[in-house]
Amino acid sequence: MTKTISQQELEQYLWGAAVLLRGVIDPGEYKSIIFPLMFFKRISDVYDEEYREAFEESGGDKDYAEFVENHRFQVPMGVHWEDVRNVSTDIGKAIKDAMAEIERVNPDKLSGIFGDTNWTNKNRLTDKILIDLIEHFSAINLSLKNVPQDEFGTGYEYLIKKFADDSGHTAAEFYTNRTVVRLMSMIVNPKTGESIYDPTCGSGGMLLNAALLAKENGQEYRNISLYGQEINIITSAIARMNMFLHGFEDFHIERGDTLSNPVFVENDRVKQFDMVLANPPYSIKKWNQKAWQHDPWGRNIYGTPPQGCADYAFFQHIISSLKEDTGRCAILWPHGVLFRDAEMDMRSKLIEDDLVDCVIGLGPNLFYNSPMDSCIVVCSKNKPDERKGKILFIGAYDQIIKDKTQSFLSEEHVSNIYKWYSDCEEVSGRTKIAALEQIRENKHVINVALYVRPELSEENKKEEKNIEEVIAEWKNSSQLLKESYKSLSDVLKEVIN
Repeated sequence: MTKTISQQELEQYLWGAAVLLRGVIDPGEYKSIIFPLMFFKRISDVYDEEYREAFEESGGDKDYAEFVENHRFQVPMGVHWEDVRNVSTDIGKAIKDAMAEIERVNPDKLSGIFGDTNWTNKNRLTDKILIDLIEHFSAINLSLKNVPQDEFGTGYEYLIKKFADDSGHTAAEFYTNRTVVRLMSMIVNPKTGESIYDPTCGSGGMLLNAALLAKENGQEYRNISLYGQEINIITSAIARMNMFLHGFEDFHIERGDTLSNPVFVENDRVKQFDMVLANPPYSIKKWNQKAWQHDPWGRNIYGTPPQGCADYAFFQHIISSLKEDTGRCAILWPHGVLFRDAEMDMRSKLIEDDLVDCVIGLGPNLFYNSPMDSCIVVCSKNKPDERKGKILFIGAYDQIIKDKTQSFLSEEHVSNIYKWYSDCEEVSGRTKIAALEQIRENKHVINVALYVRPELSEENKKEEKNIEEVIAEWKNSSQLLKESYKSLSDVLKEVIN
């Protein structure tokens, strides 16, 4: 195919691979099969494209066309997509061997990128299923000319969301609501030459959205350094594929448990970054609380969270990962982190260090497969003078479009909330700027509803007025009753005397 395919055609084509697996493979496993095959096909087609361009440029010199310098990735003879396509039996073994060889000859970039799928398990992946998938992907040339980087990256993101919608409880592992991610990226405002970190990066969407926002804003985005850690092996591999497919090469995605073994470490402490974007897994119960008490990387700056909830372990890790002069973060949380008694001591220390810049209360169902309300907590290691000693609270519960499976923010909602944040002014029924003294009076509870009271409609105002009148009448009646009782008491005393 020589012409560029449309975005809709690409998305239908990509989702068509998942349709082939319907009723055969659990939806939660689609990603571990389809993404590696898709990436394998992309690498092979781009290699061919680069070969043809170098061949023409050199006037037909085959050796020149094969030079390492002319290719993003090496695809050795015998392990190209077309080589695997020509295999008729033991397809899974052919796929496995080809992917292993491509990883071996591209150790710096592609080591482990295809994940750990068991391609040779014929009870799960028969030769027929794999042949159908290979033929499906072979229908379109995924070269850069035919499917440009931006378009392919968008298609990849589409597939990630579709898998999230289709896979139920596993979705939150690798997908965070993109409309919320855009708002968070706008708030931290990434700039050229800076570093962005996500300690629980999933498929890398937060990192990519932040970097692409810099591009959208006219910044030189290719020198923004992207760092992410992800505990799940296939999800971390998907994140790395995601980076390459969006045209990013200056990234560091590592696998591992962020709490027990942070990968990015410098001088016996966790590495520090200009900004952190995160949607940590909430309320983890199985984590090493005992080790946290003597954390070798010094992240327990505010204390030890309860065993049944590791939220403030992630919170302290994020704060420890911020640079002292430029560090800022936006974290998507359930509301519990704002008021739970068990974390009050840690929360109060965080607030007293004047790190909390803003708390944004969002509506329900923005997390995958959960109706919980969510909030964004924005922190800064270097607040502007006008924001020091204060916290901005934004009530944005109504800024939401409700859907059957998951709610989202419209462009107008994102724009509204960002304006309230950047203006940092009090808007009746919408925002409140609270000094630390007021927050101390509230025992360091920073639940938005405690500070921002929504404006009432005229009908509700009348209803509230009626209630106030009833209360006033009740108070007045109570006072009259007390006075009557006192008069009666005085009369009785005189009679008795």
